Amino acid sequence: MIPLYDTLRSRRIPVVNWALIGLNVLVFLYEISLSSSALEGLIRTWGLIPTQLFVRPETEWITIFTAMFLHGGWFHILSNMWVLFIFGDNIEDRMGGGRYLVFYLLSGIAAALLESFLLKGSGAPMIGASGAIAGVLGAYLISFPRARVASLVPIFFIFTIVEVPATIFLLFWFVSQLFSGFLALEGHGGGSGIAWWAHVGGFVFGMLTVGLFARRRTYYYQL
Repeated sequence: MIPLYDTLRSRRIPVVNWALIGLNVLVFLYEISLSSSALEGLIRTWGLIPTQLFVRPETEWITIFTAMFLHGGWFHILSNMWVLFIFGDNIEDRMGGGRYLVFYLLSGIAAALLESFLLKGSGAPMIGASGAIAGVLGAYLISFPRARVASLVPIFFIFTIVEVPATIFLLFWFVSQLFSGFLALEGHGGGSGIAWWAHVGGFVFGMLTVGLFARRRTYYYQL
């Protein structure tokens, strides 16, 4: 299923969400301007490498943040930013800009730490915003379970637009990440280049903490 849009419309302009998308895009444009050797050096310097994080945490902790804004190619950046565009505005609307920014960054941290802990022997750099975005998806599941997501769904080899309940769409995505994560731990999916457990960690963090960041609803009564 490929998400196209959701049925919810935010009440406010999602300034922080747009800023996050813009920053990720600007960093990616800088990446593609580099030579292949310079790009490799950039990713190895600012990407999160689990083995280095546990050996030198006092100097490598910054890569937990910088890795969130690096991407490995056009599909990587476009797919991540498209999902953030669809789901992030409503979560910012519910939390407010400042709280949303803190929540987004903490989701990315939780995602990176879980992936690094489970694959602490990995020397491959971890990059991408998908762990933080997974936190947004987890928050969306709890906040707007009755929303619907218009998606491209293959039916008899023909893609059809279907409005899928957000609960089904997000749980299907989460289970697929969890299944792939277990395969990676067993050595069957280790070469995929995808940080499955970062997705799982971010999603669970978002589900568990969205209530802490959400603004309290104000109710008005007419007398």
